[in-house]
Amino acid sequence: MATLARPRPPVLSLIGNTALIPLHFAEVDRTLYAKAEFLNPSGSIKDRLALCIVEDAESRGLLHDHSIILECTSGNTGISLAMVGAAKGYRVHILMSESASIERRHLIRQFGGEVQLFKATNGYATGIDLSREMAARDPRIFLPRQFENPINAQDHEEYTGREILSQMHGLVDAFVAGYGTGGTLTGCGRALRATNPKVRILAMEPAEAAMLSGEMPCCHSIEGVAGGYVPPLLRTAQLDGVIKVSSADAIAMTRRLSREFGLLVGTSSGANVIAALRTAVEMGPEARVVTILCDRAERYYSTKLFAN
Repeated sequence: MATLARPRPPVLSLIGNTALIPLHFAEVDRTLYAKAEFLNPSGSIKDRLALCIVEDAESRGLLHDHSIILECTSGNTGISLAMVGAAKGYRVHILMSESASIERRHLIRQFGGEVQLFKATNGYATGIDLSREMAARDPRIFLPRQFENPINAQDHEEYTGREILSQMHGLVDAFVAGYGTGGTLTGCGRALRATNPKVRILAMEPAEAAMLSGEMPCCHSIEGVAGGYVPPLLRTAQLDGVIKVSSADAIAMTRRLSREFGLLVGTSSGANVIAALRTAVEMGPEARVVTILCDRAERYYSTKLFAN
């Protein structure tokens, strides 16, 4: 079958080079710097991952006219892959936990993607195993393998991390973010540490599922992070610490970001801001702390974020 070398459609040129927004919290007199990844065209940071992995596969001849891009995801990667697939003409099939918000399913299908739900008895690992079984039976299937593909972290190192350094004029004292695949923490961490070996790289994780802290995973309401599975990419990250954030606190901060800052973002963004704010308070008023606003809020209408 012929391999593809398709040009990049115009919509995909909108991915990356997102703004860095200062957020001042008067009650503690601290200013954070938040990378506005919700401004990517499908609404999340995962647009970066989807584009770099698909174009890498194209360059290596792994995609052809009849290919099916198949991935297990909590939702954002699925939406991003469906968008990239629609723009480039690939069929996209997404495996998603039954617990993921229904809006994410609608967005994937709106881009023409197919959604298959599974019961996540073992977190992300359940869907990953299922995707591998399906790929073994069907040679048309291409697996992005977002949790272990080194291109994921490499792209964040070369682009997201370097964008932050440029926007912060090379002055970053700490970078704080949650983890889904681990690509953002690992890649941005490498880029920032190459400029400042003393920069602190800190992982945010739900207090109810603090696996990096040695606790057992449980139910939480911060979608897209800590899915009961520590991804291989994260194991290569040089972390300086972990900050636990409760689901209730994450939701409260997410609502505050909307109502006080005009930022209609998702729950993981609120959790990241809490963790970054705690870091800034600890490090002092001169510390330059950067975090990520991961996605937009329209994919959370049916969740606790919009309750009452």
